[in-house]
Amino acid sequence: MKYSICLFALLFFSAPLFSQSKKEPANTKSIQWLTVEEVQAKMKKEPRHVYVDVYTDWCYWCKVMEKKTFSNAQVIDYMNANFYCIHFNAERKDTVLFNGKKYSLLEGSNINELAADWMNNQMSYPTSILFDANFTNKQPIPGYLDIPTFEMIIKYISGNKQKSIPFEKWKSEFKGEWGK
Repeated sequence: MKYSICLFALLFFSAPLFSQSKKEPANTKSIQWLTVEEVQAKMKKEPRHVYVDVYTDWCYWCKVMEKKTFSNAQVIDYMNANFYCIHFNAERKDTVLFNGKKYSLLEGSNINELAADWMNNQMSYPTSILFDANFTNKQPIPGYLDIPTFEMIIKYISGNKQKSIPFEKWKSEFKGEWGK
């Protein structure tokens, strides 16, 4: 009996040691999401392109984009180096101060006025909004963006290619590197 108890205790307490698999370490890096106010302050010191992810808590494709696209190490590194990034809940209830104007919920709606303004009242989630430095040249892009599509669009904007190459030409010639 004593032998059985000792054997049981040994197996019980050592089982967790053997059950741990050698997995690749999880990606601990993430996109440096900033608030609208933080980006406006940073813009005064160092102007940059701005990326806004407009999402809602209930949106399935927003969660997929968060899990797949925004967790990719190459996406994270590129976005943190080249953009100020804002993760903006379109249904946030608090007031947001942007360019000296206060934005809150649209009357009779659960949509924040700033999200509606940035999306040209074309509410679709997720929507990626790209701005040149100082929040100029707003370009909303509705829908889920997988890694190759995200890379193509982000590099087009951050490289200011829109000033010299039509997007369709860029798209046909672009050779992506991420997600391979």
